[in-house]
Amino acid sequence: MPDQYFSPDLDKAAQRGEPSAVWREGQERRLKMIRQFGAESMEGRVLVNGTGIGAYQSRLAQKTSIIIGLDIEFPRLLAAKAQNQHLVCAAGEYLPFAKEYFTAVLSNEVLEHVEDDSRAVEEASRVLAKGGRLLIFCPNRGYPFETHGIYRKGKYHFGNKLFVNYLPRPWRDQLAPHVRVYTRKDLSKLIAGLPFKKEVVRTIFGAYDNIIHSKPAAGKALRSLLHWLEKTPLQRLGLSHFWVLRKD
Repeated sequence: MPDQYFSPDLDKAAQRGEPSAVWREGQERRLKMIRQFGAESMEGRVLVNGTGIGAYQSRLAQKTSIIIGLDIEFPRLLAAKAQNQHLVCAAGEYLPFAKEYFTAVLSNEVLEHVEDDSRAVEEASRVLAKGGRLLIFCPNRGYPFETHGIYRKGKYHFGNKLFVNYLPRPWRDQLAPHVRVYTRKDLSKLIAGLPFKKEVVRTIFGAYDNIIHSKPAAGKALRSLLHWLEKTPLQRLGLSHFWVLRKD
């Protein structure tokens, strides 16, 4: 997104997202979904596009023939190096890999941060072998909170902001120019013309580990309720889209 909105440190985290340094239930749940719906694709040559500090990469490596983590932020790759062998510093829009090399590409809450999301998806398609899978987690515009904070009067305000994503898009994008948000229609447009078949189209809620840490009983009840809602039409209010696309 446009660089003029950012200054170092907190604004940098707003621009690129901030990978969690703690592995908790929310991450464990997503890992299980990746393994389940990625199926045999996750056992071959895997690219983690936006690996951050390498938490998912190190766990997925146990069952892959080779797994490469890519990130545009070099300091994060230095942190990831402690547990991961194959790391590349590059942008998702310009992947330095051969055509049809990978059996799976994972993009976990990364697409919303890249300069050109359309180009990033095209590149993922290019490096995927036929029959390979692209797994995407990205923010849902239907979620009542904007979780990446907002800019107001030129200053960044950290935290969850209620109903920002429900504003008309020009207003919403003025408050949150640093991060995109998607409807299912937006994602369908993004992959239009690419050789993808939709295998999984879901919207999921979070694990709410922070709430559970401070209020265990209430937090676990909330998590159970929201995860049950994923089985209903109200899943459209979930935190993130989860799509699995198979390259025909």
